[in-house]
This record gives sequence, structure tokens and C-alpha cells, in this order.
Amino acid sequence: MKIKEVTVRHMQMTLKSPFTTSFGTFRTKNFLLLEVKDESGVTGWGESVAFDAPWYNEETMKTNWHMLEDFLIPAILDKEINHPDEVSAIFAPIRKNNMAKSSIEGAVWDIYAQLTNQPLAKALGGTKDKIEVGISIGIQNSIEELVELVDGYIKEGYKRMKIKIKPGWDVDVIRTLRETFPDTPFMADANSAYTLDAVDVFKQLDEFDLMMIEQPLASDDIIDHAKLQKEIKTPICLDESIHSVEDARKAVELGSTKIINIKIGRVGGLTEAKKIHDYCLANNVPVWCGGMLEAGIGRAHNIALTTLSGFTLPGDTAGSSRYWEKDIIVPEVVVKDGYIDVPQTAGIGYEVDMEAVEAFTAAKKKFN
Repeated sequence: MKIKEVTVRHMQMTLKSPFTTSFGTFRTKNFLLLEVKDESGVTGWGESVAFDAPWYNEETMKTNWHMLEDFLIPAILDKEINHPDEVSAIFAPIRKNNMAKSSIEGAVWDIYAQLTNQPLAKALGGTKDKIEVGISIGIQNSIEELVELVDGYIKEGYKRMKIKIKPGWDVDVIRTLRETFPDTPFMADANSAYTLDAVDVFKQLDEFDLMMIEQPLASDDIIDHAKLQKEIKTPICLDESIHSVEDARKAVELGSTKIINIKIGRVGGLTEAKKIHDYCLANNVPVWCGGMLEAGIGRAHNIALTTLSGFTLPGDTAGSSRYWEKDIIVPEVVVKDGYIDVPQTAGIGYEVDMEAVEAFTAAKKKFN
């Protein structure tokens, strides 16, 4: 394939309800949507998961636009590409900026899957017809509100609950949930909100039979996580610390993590995500697919990735209606009894709702 045209859109979509983590509250999701065309006219779609501000990592929506316009799109236009894996090599001279890279690489994977007449899941080597999903629940105004939310999601069939925690909203919260829902799989996600000084907090959390504690310490750390893992029995899962298969290898060898959350945007695309999956599968490290409040395009890519055999834990890919009054794909992603059916048509498997895309577009620019 040869990429001939890229359209970058600044999208604005309002969440159905605010989503709060240890580093902020989200009410509106601003993100970039990429429409990429090859010389035969086939269109692929990609989505950047970078936020407005550099809370999660150093990237933002605006820095992604800059990287795409000034570096990444010029690097890929008119290049002959035989397989999407080659995109990583093309972008290799550009340091980091993984979310910007991922947005265009995902669109190339979509084109490739269409050109080879297979679902994206199959193009990646996926084997599942449906995927098991959990849900991520932000910090609430009260424990009572949280209990009510969890009860509702259990009734909807979600297979595990990820509970956001931060200092002061941790042990009592998890204790109440465990007492109220003794058999529900829970995990806690700290988004790097703690230091090793809080080891006693994590020892207390050990009492509640959590599936894992996600990224308790600094976002760039693998040393202190290894120290913490020696002190507690609950498995540590790394998220923000893992940007590549090399990061994964080092963290596993150091004993910093027993589980890895793979986010496509954080690691620079589907190719690197698959490499991390393959390494973890070979080393008996469970993986799951994390969420970044994606709209339909990003959600479709997450579904495809999760069909790989090493994804043995429920991910964060909830249904579209969890976040949006209206998504930008047809049909929207639907969860039934805790599972999502994997689409079987070529490419990402969902039609892009162009009317919705245009309605949510704040700005756009075409490159050719």
C-alpha cells in the first residue's frame, strides 16, 4: 500500500458523566481522529488517546497534532508499505510520542486488514470470537455512590471492577466493596499516586483478595515497584511504566510486575502491543487491555487486540453507552453478559458514522 492522504480531526465529545482519577476529572474528551487513504482509495481509521493536558504522560492532543503534521505524516506519505509492522521502523528515528505514532499506525493496520479481506483481529493473529470485559470506575463523591454503581455494573454482567484509588480514598473504600460484594473480582488502580512510604496501605489492601494493584508508584518506575512487590502478596500490574517490549522484559526480570496492562497508544501502536503480548505469553505473564476513554475507533482497535490468546484477564473496553450518548461508529460497541462479540467484517469491523464525526469535529486539516 502507499499512503496518499491523511485527514486529522480535532474531536470534542462530552462524557455521559464525569470520570475522576487520582490526576483529574474528565467531562469532555478532546482527541484526534485520523482518516488515512491509500492509493487505491481504501480508508483506514485511527484514534489518538492523548488528553488535553499531560496528566497521564507527557503527550497532549496539541503535541500529537504537531508531531503528526510536522514529522509523522511527512514520514509516511507516499512510502511503499508492505505490512503495518514497517510503520514502526519508519517512525523509529522519532523519539517517544507513542500516542501520536499509534494513531496513524492503527489506521494503516485498518487499511491492511481491508486490503487482505480479513477482520483486524485476524490480521493481528487473534483467535477469539468474543472477548471478556470489565469496567473502570472513577473516584466518586461518596462510598455509597460507588457501591450503587458497582451493584449496577454487576447486574449488567461485567466480569471485573477496576476501582480508582488515591491517598485518602483507598483502604476504607476497598474494604466496603469487599464486604458488600464478597465474590466480585476487584482490582485497584492508583495511577502512580503513591510512594514507597505508603507500603502499609498496600499491606492493608492485601486483606481484600484483589486481582491486582495497578501502577501504585511513579509512572516511570520499575525499581521501587520491585521493592513493593516483595512486601505484598497482591500482584502488581504495571501500566504507565511500560512503553515497549524492552520495558516489559526489564520489569518482569526485576520482579516489578506480575501482570501487564497493554494500552495501544501508550506503547506506540498495535505492532509493539503485539510484541509485548508475545513476550508475556512466552513468560507466563498475564496481560489485559487498558482503556483511555476511547471513542468507537479506539474501542474497535482494543477489541481486535484483545482477541490475542495471551489476553486472559478482562480488559477495560466497556460498551459505547458507558461513556457516550452517541458514538462515532455503527453499530456501537455493545456488552452482553460481560462479553463483546468480535466483528467479523474486514478492517476494524464497524462502519464510521460520518454524520456523527462531522458533528463532533471542532477542526480538521487534510494532508496529501
